[in-house]
Amino acid sequence: MPSPSEVLDEAAVRRALARMAREIVERAGGADDVMLMGIRRRGDHLAALLKREIDQAENADVPLGVLDITLYRDDLGTVGTIPEVGETQIPSQGIEGRIVVLVDDVLYTGRTIRAALGELLDWGRPGRILLCVLVERDGRELPIQADVVGASIQAGPRERIEVRVPALDDRLGVDRIVVDGGSE
Repeated sequence: MPSPSEVLDEAAVRRALARMAREIVERAGGADDVMLMGIRRRGDHLAALLKREIDQAENADVPLGVLDITLYRDDLGTVGTIPEVGETQIPSQGIEGRIVVLVDDVLYTGRTIRAALGELLDWGRPGRILLCVLVERDGRELPIQADVVGASIQAGPRERIEVRVPALDDRLGVDRIVVDGGSE
């Protein structure tokens, strides 16, 4: 198993999240119509951290939801025989006319975001959708671009960028992992 090298430590991630929260509020013209929707496994944890930042800065209570995109993936047949499907949680206010901020950990190929947009639009019609990611890296396969980015990291085809969150990984940070490509 390749060993990870830390790209962003907890302090750097927290600074990025604080800046991202301010940028979300600025782009939305305030926090009143904002709704955060985290993409399940790590985007939902980051969305909760962003909610805390926005709520404190704006004296608000921004609605928070979770999207589980498992059944919307275009590679569902390759993820295993029985995919683990989690629950999508849409806040009681609904998404109609809201400024919905999709939150994910890493923007890489764009396929996760394509799936998230498909699911989100099945729940209604937001007034506007913003994409917020902690990390963007090169390697896009679809024409998808984030509106709010914590950090841009250059990574080669044999590298993975992984966001760590306390609830799943016991720490907050971003790691680079070199994947062994075997013999060529």
